[in-house]
Amino acid sequence: MWIKPKTERSYPWYLRPFFWNQRRKYGNVLDAALLWARSPKLFLGVAFLYGMIDRRSSQISPELRSLLTVRVSQINHCPFCVDINSATLMKRGASLDKVAALAAWRESELYDDKERDALDYAEAMTRSDREIDGDLMRRLNSHFDDDQIVELTGLIAFQNMSSKFNSALAVPPQGFCQIPQSGDESPKPAQDGARADPV
Repeated sequence: MWIKPKTERSYPWYLRPFFWNQRRKYGNVLDAALLWARSPKLFLGVAFLYGMIDRRSSQISPELRSLLTVRVSQINHCPFCVDINSATLMKRGASLDKVAALAAWRESELYDDKERDALDYAEAMTRSDREIDGDLMRRLNSHFDDDQIVELTGLIAFQNMSSKFNSALAVPPQGFCQIPQSGDESPKPAQDGARADPV
């Protein structure tokens, strides 16, 4: 990492419950969290925003949310985000084949029309050479109402921020999901209970 985390004891006391919860879920505090926490108020804002985006009552299914976060992470070259979000995607019910094929989803038959249109939207939002046009919005409207599209847009925008932050600071993967190289076996979750975190 370009910037090293401080020791846990050097962070404000009110961030320690977040670290404790990560250690309980993952077996360790996330490196990305320790970087965000160097600015404690920013960390709290990001954590709160993520909690609203990935809440249980979201109108977007957990599997689709994770599918989109992995794809955005791939585009933004964030190995940490791909690692943790792929593990979460499998925990939320995606097949190993579906996770492994995500980088080339357009050539795969594993994704339904709703997923394909949401993935196309995520790519259009993430890539600077893409534009969101009326055709894409019409396709989205065939699967999602306006409120759901706002949630979808917020999720994709958040994951762009998170993965760009982690990629820029070279946060390494922490071994939540073994992502295969071409020709390898499908990815495997490395730890139980993985759930994407905002940092």
